[in-house]
Amino acid sequence: MSRTLFVNLDEDDVIARCLKEKVNVSALERIPAGGVRLVCGSSEGAELMRRKFKTKLIAGEPVRARHRPSRPLW
Repeated sequence: MSRTLFVNLDEDDVIARCLKEKVNVSALERIPAGGVRLVCGSSEGAELMRRKFKTKLIAGEPVRARHRPSRPLW
């Protein structure tokens, strides 16, 4: 089971809901088209948040922001 979820909410809402459910957040990243990529600390936590975010989940694999250089630095 994947620990990654794509949620159509802003970062503060996602963090608040994860804290409320006591789910560890491993990574949180903004998606350029809107929403966030959430990586939970455990697959159980991810499954719980999938149920909680059921209507806010983004289908498919959204385009993420590039954060690495396109060519080597050396």
